[in-house]
Amino acid sequence: MGIKLSVEKFDKCIKELQKNYKIYAPVLMEGKGTFSDTDTVRYAEINSITDIEFQKKANFSAKEVLLPITETLFYFTEDEYIEPKKEEKGVLIFLRSCDIHAVKRIDEIYLRNGFEDPYYKTRREKVKFVLMGCQNSFENCFCVSMGSNTTDEYDMYVKLQDENVFMDIKSDEFQVIFEGETSDVTPDFVESNEVKVNVPENIDIRIFKSKMWKEYSERCIACGRCNFVCPTCTCFTMQDIFYKDNPKNGERRRVWASCQVDGYTTMAGGHGFRQDKGDRMRFKVMHKVYDFKKRNGYHMCVGCGRCDDACPEYISFSNCVNKLNDAMKEVE
Repeated sequence: MGIKLSVEKFDKCIKELQKNYKIYAPVLMEGKGTFSDTDTVRYAEINSITDIEFQKKANFSAKEVLLPITETLFYFTEDEYIEPKKEEKGVLIFLRSCDIHAVKRIDEIYLRNGFEDPYYKTRREKVKFVLMGCQNSFENCFCVSMGSNTTDEYDMYVKLQDENVFMDIKSDEFQVIFEGETSDVTPDFVESNEVKVNVPENIDIRIFKSKMWKEYSERCIACGRCNFVCPTCTCFTMQDIFYKDNPKNGERRRVWASCQVDGYTTMAGGHGFRQDKGDRMRFKVMHKVYDFKKRNGYHMCVGCGRCDDACPEYISFSNCVNKLNDAMKEVE
């Protein structure tokens, strides 16, 4: 059982929530797309439910709220360092089922991987999720194949229909704030996708020797866009920034990185692993559908299809995964 509110009343509740939370959701940004005169959908703070883009898939995931593209870890002088002031407000994020599943993958890496990342943990403890339903599958999505099309791990479910907002509230904190007319509310989940993916059950490291990876040596341009839009890619690099007015002072930053770009595997002395772009593609694919599952029991990829949306060379991750079946037959 859920509730129904008018848009006006919902927005008043949003104002009340903003006293304790920063509220993020996918927003249509006109004219800020990759090409001229194109739009994009990315996460930003909102003040009204009408600010939210419900009908289009976000080009970037909610990951950029949890893991900032550039994050200052601490400031330093010659003899001391200080961490930035922590944000006192909590964070409320509107996101879809696949992205909620993606957060579970990020938690696995940053909190349950033998070491708890203190910066991520501090931010993660303040986050609550608002589920956005999917009435229809978007282009390139294959969430059903990856089992991420449904979820019950949310604090609220919200659906905007005409001038009304339908809600299913699980959090006691939010039930006090949102009060409305009782209504039957069931989250909208996608039950099928046009794109279907079949990960071979017998996949193992023998597939490294397959000829299929040579295709990506020629096609991939190592731009890294697939990693940056992916909701489960978590790799980063570190940068020490020294101030011009005092070169002995500065700050250390954590910045997103990509396993597809040149220099990612470069070691001291100049040696680098996976110089070939096909080898990098192999590493990414196997990490998403083999390595991670072997360790944690489920696939890393959630089937959002953003990598296919973003690739300037029209390389399809879903097609690549489906090719693994023939590749296993080849190496066997």
